[in-house]
Amino acid sequence: MGLKDAYLETATQAEALLGAAEVAASWEKPSALAQWTVGGLAGHLAYQILSVDPALQEPGSGQKPGSRQEPISVLEHYARAVWIDAPLDGEVNSGIRAKGEGISSEGAGRLRQRVRAALDGQRTGLADAQDDRVVFMPQTGWALSLDDFLLTRMVELAVHMDDLAVSVGLRAPELPGVAFEPVLALLTGLAVRRHGQAALLRALTRAERAPAGITVF
Repeated sequence: MGLKDAYLETATQAEALLGAAEVAASWEKPSALAQWTVGGLAGHLAYQILSVDPALQEPGSGQKPGSRQEPISVLEHYARAVWIDAPLDGEVNSGIRAKGEGISSEGAGRLRQRVRAALDGQRTGLADAQDDRVVFMPQTGWALSLDDFLLTRMVELAVHMDDLAVSVGLRAPELPGVAFEPVLALLTGLAVRRHGQAALLRALTRAERAPAGITVF
């Protein structure tokens, strides 16, 4: 099973969580994330699925005529990402929150319908997509391979399913192994790049020497 199937399994879990009664009941309440409502967080989670639709459009969509960018590595993608170290009240994170609120503005029921419809189309679209497909991301100005793009969606889905579940008192879904393994490998690589091998090894094996944290976002 490849990353396409792993993404679809993870996205299906997210769609089910978005449909939970506890999420709809808490829509306007604060979430577990500072400055996010439950509805806004749900919108941000949904966006990770909705954003795959443009990636399945014609190759080169969103690029200037006659141009085609070579994909960068997924580690380079995160090295360039401005949101990782951006302040909570800064323009980048404020914009991300506003987008999530906008996506969720029609309510829990309508949002789940949109996500379910997107997933139905993606099951066919991903089955037909070539493995060497390149996904240009207009919001960043660079491109990723389709597999790497789907991996970034899986990381976002995994992290924000946990955020949303905690926000409404539910147990976070457990990713299937086919999804958890690449997500864990990417996060481990990011942790090593940010904190070094010793910090990661000590965090996993030596409580007496473990660093206070090895978060990557």
